[in-house]
Amino acid sequence: MKKYKILLFAILGLIVTSCDLDEEPPFLANENVYATGEDASRALTGIYASFADGNYYGYNFIFLSSLNSGFAVTRGQGNKNTSVPNVTLASLKPTSAISELNNTWNGIYRSIARANDAIQSAIVSENPTTEDDEVINDVVGQAYFVRAFNYFNLVRMWGEVPLRLVPATKEEVHLGKSSIKDIYAQIVSDTKKAQELMNGAVGKGTVKPEAAAMLLAKVYMTLATAPAEHKETGLNYWQMAYDEAIKVYGKYALVGDYDALFQTATSDDTEESIFEIQSSEMASMNHVKEFTPSHRYIITPTWGKLYVNAEVYDLHANTYPGDPRLASTYIGNFINQVNGSESKRYPDVTWRSNFNNAFPYVLKLGEKDQNITTTYTNKNFIVYRYSDLLLMLAEISNELQNGEQLGYVTKVLSRVGLTPHAGYSGDQESFRNAIMKEYQFELAFEGHEWFNNRRRGYEYFLNNVIIPHNTSPVFKEAVDVTLDTNEENVMYLPIPLIEIDGNELVD
Repeated sequence: MKKYKILLFAILGLIVTSCDLDEEPPFLANENVYATGEDASRALTGIYASFADGNYYGYNFIFLSSLNSGFAVTRGQGNKNTSVPNVTLASLKPTSAISELNNTWNGIYRSIARANDAIQSAIVSENPTTEDDEVINDVVGQAYFVRAFNYFNLVRMWGEVPLRLVPATKEEVHLGKSSIKDIYAQIVSDTKKAQELMNGAVGKGTVKPEAAAMLLAKVYMTLATAPAEHKETGLNYWQMAYDEAIKVYGKYALVGDYDALFQTATSDDTEESIFEIQSSEMASMNHVKEFTPSHRYIITPTWGKLYVNAEVYDLHANTYPGDPRLASTYIGNFINQVNGSESKRYPDVTWRSNFNNAFPYVLKLGEKDQNITTTYTNKNFIVYRYSDLLLMLAEISNELQNGEQLGYVTKVLSRVGLTPHAGYSGDQESFRNAIMKEYQFELAFEGHEWFNNRRRGYEYFLNNVIIPHNTSPVFKEAVDVTLDTNEENVMYLPIPLIEIDGNELVD
């Protein structure tokens, strides 16, 4: 697998560099450039490389979505709660000029551009008869999946955005925003097209039809609680979500060791991984440098840019005392690998006397092997995994009241030696509250918290994240940020300056 990854990134060294809309697109458009399945596979390599780019899952998107989730602060730009990222992103008061916001927007649209090029540059075979036909169909199906996935991220984070469905040209640089309803309609259409075309012909290291079913289930779950103007009327979105999610059930499995999912040597394409971004030592994502705890958790200097808010850690620890997922996700006490001193912070110190010791580090994202001597890694990043699918089925089943919900939660908790707590034994609302927190405990800082915290609307976000933080007994003005309560600020990100300045039809 690693040989495939190294080849993947080596081929694409030239096209991973950034380009703006005034440049020619990285692929030839409007003509069939895929004479063979090998040609199509090379283009698919470029599409997936865009996910590992530093502007997307390689760094900026993960930092932006984590910091603006209501769960975290950063030590970046000053290691204090009054730094620019903390008084904007971490406080839920983002501005259009924030670099991570602009970079993420650019990274997502670059990925969309590559998917558009692939869709436009291939001829799909209605009745494939050769191996090349099968591969080309699979590649185009995956391109539709990528485009749908990317617009799902965009519409949830920014609301109305430009809906670019063809390769950009100089004549088509300026494009107005589409309605949220129209964007969701396109996401559904693209995902269904992906399911129709994907056949597994490309092989290991790329997504399969089950990933599209999981994506569509997430889309339907989001629409189930969305405002009426964002969706079609008269549809049972919870049942539609169940019908898609159940297609994935039993096709994957939970790994035996939760912590192994986040270890460099054992995290590759496991039986739990449904959609995984490939990395390699030659083309590493930036997670080790940016997210591994600083203060020399490893010998090589790192930034350690994410701290978790104390009440987020406490809720998990108080709900499941002794949960091994805590040690896999956070760390408050470790040995400095340069001078041997002990580095302590919350929860290992309880006084929270200054910003530097007031929060646990987020450990899951970075390097966990303290003996490593480099920031380059072949550690993959799992976007969709089976435990998430099981929690989705539990939530959906609770909404449908079909009697299946507790079984799915039990499977997830059994892996870490736990059983469902009392909240799962109450009524539908009690179960709903419990499962929404279970996403937090199981999937913390894997790129989902921004969306899960807002998916059930402003009142949920306000009452379950914002107010609990602002009124927490461990809240200290000297170190914590105060989360904004203005709905217009906290539910969507502002359109970035890069788009406002470059697109005359967006302001």
